[in-house]
Amino acid sequence: MEDTDNIAFEESSNINKEELCALYNDAGWTLYTNDIDRLKDAVANSLQTITARSDGKLVGLIRCVGDGKTIIYIQDILVLREYKRCGIGTRLVDIVLKKYHDVRQIVLLTDDTEEVKEFYRSLGFSEAGNMKLVCFVKIRS
Repeated sequence: MEDTDNIAFEESSNINKEELCALYNDAGWTLYTNDIDRLKDAVANSLQTITARSDGKLVGLIRCVGDGKTIIYIQDILVLREYKRCGIGTRLVDIVLKKYHDVRQIVLLTDDTEEVKEFYRSLGFSEAGNMKLVCFVKIRS
């Protein structure tokens, strides 16, 4: 059951380094936190960042890049482990989808686990292969 009544959702890219580190490290995304200044700049320069807070504590975040007219790329969506499965991730995605309701392409890359894929399917996303599309990625080390 979703319970986001006590969670405050807000558009904000002004997030302090300690909060970003805690959230990204909790997700195991330590490559981001190895250069926290770079991450903070990336968040600040995103098309949109929505935070989720419980009593002021950062418990979730969604970050989008793109032009806001023809394409939106959901770069990051994170929810602290202890706050998962209570609707925060769904609400974050819903906020983005509502704001960009007239954007044709909404894209994201995610982990290849059934749990994660089911989450995005439940929100109306489809795997690229099911749409006769292919995704190319170049990741630099």
